[in-house]
Amino acid sequence: MTSLRKLGTSDLEVFPLSLGGNVFGWTADETQSFAVLDAYAAAGGNFLDTADSYSAWIDGNVGGESETIIGKWVKARGNRDDVVIATKVSQHPDFQGLTAANIKAAADASLRRLGTDHIDLYYTHFDKVEVPVEEIIGALDELVKAGKVRHIAASNISAERLEASLAFSEREGLARYVALQPHYNLVSRETYEGELQDLAERTGLAAVPYYALASGFLTGKYREGEVVEGARAAGAGKHLETERGRKVLAALDDIAEAHRVPVATVALAWLASRPTVAAPIASARTVEQLPALVKVAEVRLREDEVTRLTEASA
Repeated sequence: MTSLRKLGTSDLEVFPLSLGGNVFGWTADETQSFAVLDAYAAAGGNFLDTADSYSAWIDGNVGGESETIIGKWVKARGNRDDVVIATKVSQHPDFQGLTAANIKAAADASLRRLGTDHIDLYYTHFDKVEVPVEEIIGALDELVKAGKVRHIAASNISAERLEASLAFSEREGLARYVALQPHYNLVSRETYEGELQDLAERTGLAAVPYYALASGFLTGKYREGEVVEGARAAGAGKHLETERGRKVLAALDDIAEAHRVPVATVALAWLASRPTVAAPIASARTVEQLPALVKVAEVRLREDEVTRLTEASA
């Protein structure tokens, strides 16, 4: 049985790979999504990541499709108490921003779609600097006190605003962020390392990085001369044009071969070894893509392997 990881200062215990729900209702229909969710749960997974805006960017979608699919799956399997559901507020077409009124209305809409009476981890999806942190934290605290949200977290926020939020929570005795969701991976380290990582480490925040596999680049399927089809192929393929991208791939190839695991597993294992990281987020469109992701729970890189990847990605 894979040991779960404590999420920051919260009482949540999570599998070391958070399953991204951004593909549910986008590149994975309901049947495919159920199959992926079943396989993830069977592997010991319990940490689902979604957002109220997934996947409003698709023609015909209105936002909330991912939450709806997760809610239907949880109801069908009767496993609400066995899963940690994380969702986000600020980007849904009908619930834009982080005013107090919007946060509360968006949370109620998410609860309806998820078919549950509480959200385990509720993120501010993108910070809105025009809204005072006092208003944001105050609204989130009301949701916690009402039992609609267990814990709160932040994503896409500056170190300055995060620090101000934490200070306000401490000063007023209100709900406090327990986790941070940064953009972070082997080819994008500057998006987290530095001020944000230092603050997270100092204040006991857990990091749950998104784009953990750089839109698929760190799975190893992007190679010189090969054409990859897919919704995110153009963006991921650009890393091949950089020296860092090529050096990272070379190091990943060698270490993956030594461990006899897929390249993606090693990329996630490096991320999981970083200070503050509790569980990287990665999504699977098909069941076949899932084993490489959940295997991160079993793989421990040697110190020299971590160093090689860290140097290659510098």
